[in-house]
Amino acid sequence: MEKKQFQAESRRLLELMIHSIYTHKEIFLRELISNASDAIDKIYYKALTDDSLSFNKEDYYIKVVPDKENRTLKIIDTGIGMTKEEMENNLGTIAKSGSLAFKSENEIKDGHEIIGQFGVGFYSAFMVSDVVTVISKALGSEQAYKWESSGADGYTIEPIEKESVGTEIILKIKENTEDENYDEYLEEYGLQAIIKKYSDFIRYPIKMNIANEEKIINSMVPIWRKNKNELTPEDYENFYKEKHYGFDKPIKHIHISVDGTVRYHAILFIPEKIPFDYYTKEYEKGLELYSNGVLIMSKCPDLLPDYFSFVKGMVDSEDLSLNISREMLQHDRQLKLIAKNIKSKIKSQLLSLLKDEREKYEEFYRSFGRQLKFGVYHEFGSHKEELQDLLMFYSSKEKKLVTLEEYVSRMPEDQKYIYYATGETYERIEKMPQTELVAEKGYEILYFTEDIDEFAIKMLMTYKDKEFKSVSSGDLGIETEESQNQREDDQENIALFDSMKKILADKVKDVRASKRLKTHPVCFSTEGEVSIEMEKILKAMPNNQNIQAEKVLEINTNHPVFHSLKEAFEKDQEKFTLYTNLLYHQALLIEGLPIEDPVEFTNDICKIMV
Repeated sequence: MEKKQFQAESRRLLELMIHSIYTHKEIFLRELISNASDAIDKIYYKALTDDSLSFNKEDYYIKVVPDKENRTLKIIDTGIGMTKEEMENNLGTIAKSGSLAFKSENEIKDGHEIIGQFGVGFYSAFMVSDVVTVISKALGSEQAYKWESSGADGYTIEPIEKESVGTEIILKIKENTEDENYDEYLEEYGLQAIIKKYSDFIRYPIKMNIANEEKIINSMVPIWRKNKNELTPEDYENFYKEKHYGFDKPIKHIHISVDGTVRYHAILFIPEKIPFDYYTKEYEKGLELYSNGVLIMSKCPDLLPDYFSFVKGMVDSEDLSLNISREMLQHDRQLKLIAKNIKSKIKSQLLSLLKDEREKYEEFYRSFGRQLKFGVYHEFGSHKEELQDLLMFYSSKEKKLVTLEEYVSRMPEDQKYIYYATGETYERIEKMPQTELVAEKGYEILYFTEDIDEFAIKMLMTYKDKEFKSVSSGDLGIETEESQNQREDDQENIALFDSMKKILADKVKDVRASKRLKTHPVCFSTEGEVSIEMEKILKAMPNNQNIQAEKVLEINTNHPVFHSLKEAFEKDQEKFTLYTNLLYHQALLIEGLPIEDPVEFTNDICKIMV
């Protein structure tokens, strides 16, 4: 028996294939099962054009047989088999694919696709095997042959007895090492898990003996290829659970079947509950990606934009350009087209949910609204137009979440801006002195309680040509009789305010009479792009650059406190300084900002009590 060398490449190339192309060793089983499925498909295609052949699907299967005692794993199929020449060509030449040749010679139709294209998948068997043996009898041939190899040193081919048409691959599984546990490829339940993971939707039965009973491991007909009318909500929920997409019940599913420029099927789920690790670095976004029912990637991140990273599900396509190991995707036009379509479908579903099932949308939004806001802010607002209609904020008038569309639709004609207020809770915002003037005018205020809210709105800038305006902004765009009085107060009390500003030094940008305060004595307003809430958030970040809001101390000149302040200014400078510091500290406390020197503050309070 003559030993032959691999025709195509050197030992180094085979080693490269075995050790570098595949990320996970368990992939070998996916590759061998896919090859077995191809072999059965080839009989199917021949039967379409050869009247002497009949294709009875029940006669065709793939069988996986582990043997712990002898450390062997067999993958048996009832497919088309190989002649001696085909063994030489397909197994003796690395990267020569019989499936690819068959595909080019035959018109593929009826929704079947030959999976293997590159001819390297077979060699993944050497990742887990010391010896690989292939026994095959070709359709229409009387003689069977055995191909055997221990790796890069070559292979042998010899005649052998085999009754039935088909192929049997026997792997002599390696012994365990310190780094690798090869026993898992001999365990029934471990093999079952690998088959379910990668080959669950191979169209032919994959059989195994589980606890001495022969069982079909795979589902065969994927749910996404079934007619939507045949499926119930329970079918989708069961699929969600079977695929371990989450422990919750999905709020909505999207079933997509596209047969156009790019053909693909997809089932997507909008979860109900947020995963525990969703806002951590450990969370991986992405959809399962299949090529003709064979799992290629467990998480394909390129199919989802970051702002829809909460979506779970899968995509199956015949038109993807795979790389040589079928593990990764080439970044090509087909993938981008699928991703664009999926993004559009998700948005449409969310808008439909918002319109028709408001409670469900609000439930979803409480879990994932933060991610949509991140999407508005991310990449300098490049996605803000896509996401703005999905945003919701708590309303001062409605006492519930409202959309920007709903807010703008009920704005009075004289209202120039969309007003918002920021704070830790709705209750704290309700009590903010800065809301008094806007509320008195009858204008609705949106309450921002998440750290991302104001950053997202600053990026959004406007909605339907209406600019966003913080209630703490220096100019609220509201002209009242008090506004005129405030300007007069500023002029009348210019010396007093200048003196306060000198006492506070660089702590505030200015001190002025307030036109927004009604019942409260004092508050901060801000000028510039950085608000007080933004200052707090930025300061809490690592490596903060001490970015500060430009604070203006506003004094209510109609409040009794101001009369005491004015009297002290005229008669007692020490008391005036004391009152100025107390008012400044009061404004800090209202905003939830830290007091620089609490001891000094408490001493000041004691001074006015004695």
